[in-house]
Amino acid sequence: MGKLTRTFYNRDTLTVARELLGKYVVRRRGERFLCGRICETEAYIGRMDKACHAYNYRRTARTETLFAPPGTAYIYLIYGMYHCLNFVTEAEGEPCAVLIRGLEPAGDGELLARQRYGKALGELSPYQRKNFLNGPGKLCRALDLTRAQNGLDLTGEELFVWDAGEPVPPFHTGKRVGIDYAGEAVDFPWRFYV
Repeated sequence: MGKLTRTFYNRDTLTVARELLGKYVVRRRGERFLCGRICETEAYIGRMDKACHAYNYRRTARTETLFAPPGTAYIYLIYGMYHCLNFVTEAEGEPCAVLIRGLEPAGDGELLARQRYGKALGELSPYQRKNFLNGPGKLCRALDLTRAQNGLDLTGEELFVWDAGEPVPPFHTGKRVGIDYAGEAVDFPWRFYV
């Protein structure tokens, strides 16, 4: 199949969030590649979703990337210490994105372990293995993603999503995590996980 094109992202955000499951986030670091299979996503739709940073089309320096063309990386910092990777969706000017919440290691898991924990994959404790890439901040650390990569074109060479032609795996749907402030949006079933 190959690298996802802008057309893939330029669709309904909920559809994109579901169809990203089972695909591979790839981060190029020189001649090496960091890679993980997407196993958890959350959708955010600014025009009507109080959990979205650009709810009701609110534009700030932080949210400007949400208004970029579909297929743009939106990376922000939470709690002053954790980065979160999102993929901008729908038409340019519509503030919508999919948060990547969890990955499974793929490719060179050794390199991911060194990025995340600073030690070899075989040296990880059972707890570290269980919690390797199961959160947006954890996966950004393993992929070496920070605000410096905010705005990257996901159809480029540094950061992209690879479709290996596998069908979307069976998945569950539920409420999104950590958005207690978001009024009725708290109950939107916009989290998808394998």
